[in-house]
Amino acid sequence: MDAKFAWTILLASAVLEAVWATALGLSDGFSQAIPTAVFAVTATLSMIGLGIAVKRIPLGTAYAVWVGNGAALTVGWAMATGVEPASPLKLLFIAGIVGCAAGLKALPTEKRDEVTEPAEP
Repeated sequence: MDAKFAWTILLASAVLEAVWATALGLSDGFSQAIPTAVFAVTATLSMIGLGIAVKRIPLGTAYAVWVGNGAALTVGWAMATGVEPASPLKLLFIAGIVGCAAGLKALPTEKRDEVTEPAEP
């Protein structure tokens, strides 16, 4: 898998994170069948995508991008649908989250040294 594909999978997984977070809110404590089913499917797919992406992207970077973009999309959707009020300051802070995630993506990838087990005496 090449790096571009890993980043595509990661960003798709972040979108799915926003979907499952929204569905979680709509599930009313898992008492509503359809939002609960949407939560279960999208949470599973989102985690699988994150797992695939970390084969190529360092875990810390992948997780920060995944959760940052997922959170920004979740609150953005809530504001767009009127569930949560929007404000210029809130939009600025959300843009900061997305900007930081984009910054992590823009950093050069450093080659990681392989960890070797110490030799047995």
